[in-house]
Amino acid sequence: MSEQVERDSMDFDVLIVGAGPSGLSAACRLMQQANDAGQELSVCVVEKGSEVGAHILSGAVFEPRALQELFPDWEERGAPLTTPAIRDEVYLLKDAEKAQKLPNALVPKSMHNTGGDMKRYVTSAGNLCRWLAEQAEELGVEVFPGFAAQEVLHDEDGTVRGILIGDMGVAADGTPKDSYMPGMELRAKYTLFAEGSRGHLGKRLIERFKLNEGKDPQHYGIGLKELWDVPADQHEPGLVLHGSGWPLPKDTHGGWFLYHAENQQVVVGLIVDLAYQNPWLSPFDEFQRMKHHPVLAKYLTGGKRVAYGARAITKGGLNCLPKITFPGGLLIGCDAGTLNFAKIKGLHTAMKSGLLAAETVFEALAGGDEGGRELTAFTEKWEASWAYAELKESASFGPAIHKYGTVGGGAYNFVNQLLGGKLPNVHDTTPDHAALKPISQFEKIDYPKPDGKLSFDKLSSVFLSNTNHEEDQPCHLRLDDPELPIRENLPKYAEPAQRYCPAGVYEVVEDDDGKPRFQINFQNCVHCKTCDIKDPAQNINWVAPEGGGGPNYPNM
Repeated sequence: MSEQVERDSMDFDVLIVGAGPSGLSAACRLMQQANDAGQELSVCVVEKGSEVGAHILSGAVFEPRALQELFPDWEERGAPLTTPAIRDEVYLLKDAEKAQKLPNALVPKSMHNTGGDMKRYVTSAGNLCRWLAEQAEELGVEVFPGFAAQEVLHDEDGTVRGILIGDMGVAADGTPKDSYMPGMELRAKYTLFAEGSRGHLGKRLIERFKLNEGKDPQHYGIGLKELWDVPADQHEPGLVLHGSGWPLPKDTHGGWFLYHAENQQVVVGLIVDLAYQNPWLSPFDEFQRMKHHPVLAKYLTGGKRVAYGARAITKGGLNCLPKITFPGGLLIGCDAGTLNFAKIKGLHTAMKSGLLAAETVFEALAGGDEGGRELTAFTEKWEASWAYAELKESASFGPAIHKYGTVGGGAYNFVNQLLGGKLPNVHDTTPDHAALKPISQFEKIDYPKPDGKLSFDKLSSVFLSNTNHEEDQPCHLRLDDPELPIRENLPKYAEPAQRYCPAGVYEVVEDDDGKPRFQINFQNCVHCKTCDIKDPAQNINWVAPEGGGGPNYPNM
């Protein structure tokens, strides 16, 4: 349909795709520079969520280093950082009852959240982005939530010239409904892609411009998170807990977090490395049973779960970081993979990449640049930054865990830290989807039924994510081969999408003839992108649904 209709277009100096930490930081810095120089500059941010922050999910213990550079007066401006981290505890869960608390001396320096020269804060990444959007609009940025970028606009020579917003009001069969509204072309001299982890346009740009040539394949985790209201006597604002071990099998890497936030709330979550091998594994169910361990249950028992969500995490680090420049645009934040997994933090590095992108673009435009060039100066600035230095220092953190296991990788990283990063760099060249092995090599995992107090099922969880999609629209989870899930994935892997999806989107059901059929409940999709990453056949392609669809996360 996109070729059959006339489209309106709007032109900007800079277009930013995604109102996350990197995109909004870039927008703010661009306008700060323009206002300081007395120069006209049009900057637009488009966001597929119904509002800024609706699709933002992170732990989060926030390190305000980049924020301090962007807004030195952030406290006076009312940034939502009110709960400083006051105490760290790290545990190894040995089984369903036992745990070992690690002495502070054995905890990697990168995981210390108290002490040092910078105060860190337990915060909501969604609320931080809402605040950043307010600052951006005050500076003169146009922020458009509810508009999903569907395609990249290219010149004949491949230069990026902007994006096409997806059509609204299209029926499931592709025909226009009464409410049909064609998507606009948003054109710009430079376009910054800040879609977050596994951005669907970023994925295409990496492929088109071969940005990952010579790099290790990117690696991901799935992060699951809940927000709880807890009794006052179980709440200690600023207490930060991390851990690993049970319930994950020894060949499955991951870790959990439990942070005491403001307003008598606790956030709890589990990150499961998507390089896991066992197709019977369900990250969602591992998370649910994990909360029954006494170390976590003592803070949650008697409380009320008020929100749930899930999101992929780009965790490959420096070895997997693609080339971040191409003609007419840049990849920033988790669209590129700037998260420092050794710290389990990505907000500060994402913001720094946005600041440097803004400075690079403004320098070009202020010098009379008409757009469309490849801004290699961004790479130079990035590689000279403290954020890049962080990634370089921790380049082997994730690969060492993949190669040597949680204990062996932890030992490698501890020794490497003592030696100032002088051990040989470790690489992992197996893509996450290729790590999955056939069901014949594993026993089926029987997960306990949820008790409705500490553990819950997927559908009640999706309800708490406030996820909504217009039902009569094309499915945004596209199969290259619709027959493959039943023909190949079912006999070999018991169709793992049923388990790696944290929202009950994928099911194998029987048709009227008793034959298995692959069913996609796309209305449940929380936009985590796990299916796009973990499907062993790489048969599932996640694309943006109609703007405004998906989760609506509060305080996440």
